[in-house]
Parts: sequence; C-alpha cells; structure tokens
Amino acid sequence: MALFKRKISLPMQVLIALVLGVIVGLLLYGQDQVANYIKPFGDVFLNLIKMIVIPVVFCSLALSISGVGESKTVGRYGWKTILYFEIITTIAIALGIILANLFKPGQGLDRSKLPSGDISKYQTTAQAAEHSTYGNHFIDTIVNIVPTNFFEALTKGELLPIIFFAVFFGLALAAIGEKGEPVKAFLSGTLDAVFWMINKILKLAPLGVFAFICTTIITFGASALLPLLKLVLLVVFAMVFFILVVLGIVAKMCGVSILSIIKILKSELLLAFSTSSSEAVLPSMMKKMEEFGSPKDIVSFVIPIGYTFNLDGSALYQSIAALFVAQMYGHHLTLSQQIMLMVTLMVTSKGMAAVPGTSIVVLLTTLGAMNIPAAGLALIIGVDRILDMVRTCVNVCGNALSTVVIAKWENVYDKEKGQKYLESIKKINLTFLYRAIELGFLMVTSKINQILTKGSGI
Repeated sequence: MALFKRKISLPMQVLIALVLGVIVGLLLYGQDQVANYIKPFGDVFLNLIKMIVIPVVFCSLALSISGVGESKTVGRYGWKTILYFEIITTIAIALGIILANLFKPGQGLDRSKLPSGDISKYQTTAQAAEHSTYGNHFIDTIVNIVPTNFFEALTKGELLPIIFFAVFFGLALAAIGEKGEPVKAFLSGTLDAVFWMINKILKLAPLGVFAFICTTIITFGASALLPLLKLVLLVVFAMVFFILVVLGIVAKMCGVSILSIIKILKSELLLAFSTSSSEAVLPSMMKKMEEFGSPKDIVSFVIPIGYTFNLDGSALYQSIAALFVAQMYGHHLTLSQQIMLMVTLMVTSKGMAAVPGTSIVVLLTTLGAMNIPAAGLALIIGVDRILDMVRTCVNVCGNALSTVVIAKWENVYDKEKGQKYLESIKKINLTFLYRAIELGFLMVTSKINQILTKGSGI
C-alpha cells in the first residue's frame, strides 16, 4: 500500500507521459484520424499556459521596475542584456557553421529519395514579412517595440511592446510614490493569483506531453528520421555541445554549473521538449531562476526579452540547416559568403522572432538572400518537428543562464540562496528513471527495426 501512497513527482509524471507517448505513437503510426482526437488535449494545455504568460510578464516586470525606481538602472540592464544576447547568439551561429563545414551533412544526398513536405504556409508568412516599412526587418522590430495600442499588443501576445509598456509603467509607479501603492498591491495580488493558476495548470502537463509526443510520432514516425539521420545526429550533437561546453563555460565564469541549472529546470525542459514551446515554461522558469539567486527585477526583465533576442538553439539550427541545403544542391559557399550568412541570420532572426514557425521562416528569407534554393527546406520538414523539440530546450537553458549572467554582471547574484535552493530539490528516483528509459528505448528500436525490415522487403 505504501507504494501506491507514494506521490510521483511532476518531472517523473512528465517523463512517463513522454515514454508512453512515444510507444503509443509508434503503435498508431500513420493513423492520422486518431491523431486528430489526441492532439486537442495538447493544444488545450498549451492554450492554458499561453493564457497566463502575458499577465505574468506584465505584472512581474511592472512590479520589479517600480521597485528599482531608476531609469538609469533599467537602461543599464537593457544594454547589458542585449550585448550578452548578441555575443552568445553570434557564437551559436558560428558554431553551427563550423560543424556543418566539418561534417557536411548535406553532401552526397539524393534529393529524389527524400520525403518532401509542404512549406507553403511558411512561404506565405515569409513573403508577408518581406514587406518592410523601413526596408530592414531589424529596424522594423525596433520601431514596433513601441506599441500604438497597448491593448492590441495584449490581444496579439506581442511580448516586446508589452515589455516596453510594463517598464515605462513601472517607472511611472516609482515616480508617483505613495499614489502608486494601491496599483502595486493590485499587481502583486494579480501575480499571486496567476501563480496559483499556474500550479493547477501544470498538473495537466503529463496529459499535454503525451498528446504532443504521441501525435508527432503518429504523423512522422521513425521512418522520417532515417534518410536525414546524419543531419539529425549533427544537430543533436551541436545542441548538446553548445549546452555543455559553451553555456557550461559561461556558467563557470559566473560561479555556477550549467548542470545545476538543468537539474532545477528538469521538469521545464521535459515540458519544453515535448511541446516545442518555450512559452509553456516561461512562468515557472522565471519563478525558479528567482529562487536560484537571480533578483526578481532582473529575471522578469531578462527572460521575456530573451524570447525574442536570445534563441540560441534556433540560431544554431538555422546555420546548420542553411549549409545543409546549400551542400545538398552542390552550392559551395566561400568564407566571405559564410560570414555574410552569419550576419544575415543575425538580422533576420531578430526581425522575425515573434513569427510562428520562426526557424523555417527565417531560413526561407536567409536562403533567398544567399541565392540558395529555398525549396530544399521542404525536404527537411519531416524532421524539423523533432529537431524543434531539441532546440527549444537549448533556448530555455540559454535564457535561464542569462539571468545569472546579468545578475553576476550587476554584482547582485545571491550564490548562497542558489545553493540552498539547489540542495532543497529532491533527487529523481534513478532506478525508476532508468527502467522507464530502457523500456522506451526497447519499444522504439523494435518499431524502427520493423519499419526497416518492411521497407527492405525481408
């Protein structure tokens, strides 16, 4: 009876749901009609999360800035944050280009044997984005930070205009003194209520994870990975290398371990991986990084901005994918052209960060600018959904670490608080974890073997 009374932690529930989703997805591979009945459960969960993202960002940021009270301090946060984001994103793009040149994942591939996907919706989005007001997507993004209608920005979920208004509003609350106290109390009460909602919504995370993973496997199966296995392995290797080495070095310079951040965010990373959505973990990530020692004002300022300006995983993937398509079509890019590719990705990724299907849209625009056949992206759509899950985890890790970097830069990081929080986290039952992974691995390999055997006619 004691076994059944023991409460299973949320990370373990999510992991179980992920494994079950893979198993059920493989068993139901190709049953698209069944997927249509499972996917709504995941969409409802994601909608619930998105519903409370904006209130969390606005209330926490306005409260934090009102506590800081000085526009000079906010400005200092701003330029340090943007500078760090630009440096780390440049490193991510450069790493992708170097690895793509070393391993050449697109060289020698027969395009006729690759499954072709539909990229028409992404082409439409890219074409719409090309109509720039000022002739430059980055300049457009900067101008559009200032909202013409704050409530319109709220309804559209545009983070940057909301952040701008929240910062300005927080400074106003600080300036009016005691008159702003009732507003602060209202925002504080609203934030407490929203976090109560978050705790209730997260109980549905295992259901959402199961639905997302299951429908992904049902739709694409394991067979979509096989022709592009070299690309998949290279992207996964690049992501792991970036987290452990690049972010690891940055974390070490700040006096923390990247593995510690991964440990405290284990449930968020599993959720982000399963849903391919960074938004799904934004509220809980902000709360945990505050508990890890980063001040509330820095956390509430840096993380939302990072959702537009610090997509390390996406930038890394885009650079590899761009060279993959070029190699597949036999286009040799000179050193100067690859440097131009890096610059183009820096600009286009910032200008389109809030567009749905960002990575594909950015790649369509970038390849067009480099005179590389954008149609090649249709050949990697099948694995893009899988790779999207991996790069989302990198985005989450990068944004989480950025709060520690800025806090350390400001000499306000509370290392002692972070260590105490880290020690308070209960360890996962490793035995059960290994068994779950082993079971999932055996089921996946068995199904892949069946597909290969069937395909070979044996």
